[in-house]
Amino acid sequence: MVANLARKLMPDSRLYIHDVMAQAMEDIEGLCVSVPDVILTMLPEGAHVKSVYLDPETGIIASLSRTSTRAFPNKLLIDSSTIDTATNLHVKERLSPFTTSFYDAPVSGGVIGAINATIAFFLGSSASDANLARLTTLLQTMGNKVIPCGGPSLGLAAKLSNNYLSGIITIACSEAMDMGMRAGIDADVLASVFAAGTAQNTICDVFNPVPGVCPKAPSSDGYTGGFRVQLMKKDFGLAMDMARRVGARNALGASGLGVYTAASEAEDSGKRSWVGLLGG
Repeated sequence: MVANLARKLMPDSRLYIHDVMAQAMEDIEGLCVSVPDVILTMLPEGAHVKSVYLDPETGIIASLSRTSTRAFPNKLLIDSSTIDTATNLHVKERLSPFTTSFYDAPVSGGVIGAINATIAFFLGSSASDANLARLTTLLQTMGNKVIPCGGPSLGLAAKLSNNYLSGIITIACSEAMDMGMRAGIDADVLASVFAAGTAQNTICDVFNPVPGVCPKAPSSDGYTGGFRVQLMKKDFGLAMDMARRVGARNALGASGLGVYTAASEAEDSGKRSWVGLLGG
C-alpha cells in the first residue's frame, strides 16, 4: 500500500514512514520521495490505536497538544485498522478539541489487493462530508474503491460485517472443495463449477484453499503471505461482539469463531494464512 501511495503522489510530496518490522522498512526504502497534513495508520488491535493516537507522551495527541491547533487546519487523520467501533469513537472524541478530522477507513481485498492497488476502503463518513473528495483522491492511490458508509465508525461496522461473511464463506468453500474432491471431482473442475453456478464467490475464485487452483493465492505458495489466521479470529470475534451489541442473530457465528479459534491454536498458525489453515 505504501509503495502504491509513493508512486502516485505528487512529485514534491514526502512520506514519513514507520513500521515496527525492520524488514518492512527496508522493503520500501528508496521508494518515497511534505504531506504534513495527512496521517495514515494501520495497526493490529484497538490497544495499539489508542497508544498511537492518545498516549500523552508519544501519541499523536501529544504532538497536537504541544502545537497551536491553528497549525493543523486541514489535517486528516485516517485509521485503516480493523478494531472495535467503541475504540474508534473514543479516539475521535478525544481528538475533537483539535482542528483535525479523524476517519475510520478499514480495507478489504487481501494481500493480493494491496499489492495490485485493488483493495476497497470502507470510509466512516457521509456522502456529503466536506473532506470526501480529498479522502477519495488520496485513498484511490492505494485502492480502486472508496465507499462512504454513512458516518463515524460505520466504515468499521461495514468491515466487520464483511469479514464475518467472508470468514463464513471461507469455511464453506474449504468444506465444499474437500467434499467434492473426496467424491472424485478434479479441484480445477470443481472450482469452475462453483464459478459458473450459484456458489460463485471471491474466496473460491481468488483465494481458493486448494494449492494450484489459483496460482497467486496463498495456498499455492505454501499457505504463506496471506492474512494471518490470528487476525481473522480477532476480526471474527469483533464482528460477533458487534452483533451482540446491536441485537443481531448470527446463527453461524459461534461455529465460525470456534473454527478460527482452533485454527489459530495450530502448531504452525503463526506462519500460515487463514485460508491455508482451513484448507491445508
